[in-house]
Order: sequence, then structure tokens, then C-alpha cells
Amino acid sequence: MSTDESTGMAKDRRRRLMCRRALLIAAALSGCSGEARTVAPTVPQTPPRSDGDARIGAYQGNAYQIAQGGRYFGWYGCSACHGEGIDPVRNLADGRWRHGAGFAAVYRAIAMGHGGRFGRTIPPEQLWQITAYIRDLPTHTPEKRRRSAADQSAEPQGAVWRGPL
Repeated sequence: MSTDESTGMAKDRRRRLMCRRALLIAAALSGCSGEARTVAPTVPQTPPRSDGDARIGAYQGNAYQIAQGGRYFGWYGCSACHGEGIDPVRNLADGRWRHGAGFAAVYRAIAMGHGGRFGRTIPPEQLWQITAYIRDLPTHTPEKRRRSAADQSAEPQGAVWRGPL
């Protein structure tokens, strides 16, 4: 084998090695994009600013968030005063609320209810979920109410509000 041939083979090996290194670096760098994370909080930390708050859409009309709100409605004992068979003044299923029917108004009525105690003790995201549930109550058919009651029969139920569980 001549010197020219061995030099050519050596150059060829170096090129292949450099190509492999470049491919490995490219693969490693492209893999990092899967690690991108959102830095901002994903759950609301504050009350809705108004009925036009963009965060409302993530709760109102979202079956999961409404169902969670129904669970908390029972857990915190809201159903003791606002459940089935309650006097018409406390009936939330009729959709006639004296403090307003908008999302922000219902949230504020819950948070400020009973001397503001709920707003100080129930976490903001749970208040958002309870608000979505209460605003959804007028659409509940008797069948849906029975199904929800059966689903929640094994859940903890508060007899009356005593603060966070």
C-alpha cells in the first residue's frame, strides 16, 4: 500500500468520524426540544378579572373541571344548604342568583360568602371549579343529577361548612 493510499484512507476515516460526531451532536441538540416546560402557573392563582377573563374558557364548559367542582361542592358541605330539595331561595339550580349570573359574579359571591371565609380557605383553583359547577347546574337534567349523586355517593361529604378538609 502506498503512502498516498494510506493518507487517503486516513482522511476518509477522519471525515466519517467527523460526520458521526456531527450527527450525534445534532441528535442530542434536537432531543432537548422535548424538555421544554411552561414556567408560568397552569392553575389560576387569582379570581377572574371580569366575565371576559380568558381563563374562564378552561373551566366553563370543561366537563372535567365542572365534575371536580361538583366534588368540591359536596366535600365542602355546600350541598347541605344548596342541594336537592332545598328552599327556593337557596336553590342554585334555577339559575336565578341575586349577586349576578356571570362567572366573575358567581365566583365573587362564593369567595365572599359567609363573611369571606370561603375565599380565605378554599384554594383559588377549587373556587374556579366550584363556580363552573354552579353555573352548569341549571343545565342538569334530573337524570344527570341522579347520575352525579350516584358517582359521588362514595366521596366524602361535608354536613355543613367547617373549613377546608
